[in-house]
Amino acid sequence: MALPLNVFKTVTFVAPTSPVGIYTAPVGYSGVVLLAQAANVDSTTHTVTFSHKRATTTTEIVKNLAIQGNDSASLLDGRLILESGDSVLLSASNSTNIKLTLSLLETLN
Repeated sequence: MALPLNVFKTVTFVAPTSPVGIYTAPVGYSGVVLLAQAANVDSTTHTVTFSHKRATTTTEIVKNLAIQGNDSASLLDGRLILESGDSVLLSASNSTNIKLTLSLLETLN
């Protein structure tokens, strides 16, 4: 059975206080993050950190970005390419009130 050439996905996640991998590009595919939007559903300001991880190297894309209460923020200005095995990590200053929506395209290598 042939593998699909392109697969669109949406990932939603509630940010924990410790960094956790929310998506990893599968073997044989590259992931293209098209949108990463964080919403603060609380009335007070909280911070969010969004990072790229390859092997043992973690690079912050945004670090401790403050999002005011009942507001949202885009965590990417453009696209983010994830090679097979690369991950994106997420954490926040509050474990219940920062919600992420990640829109991505997996494309066969």
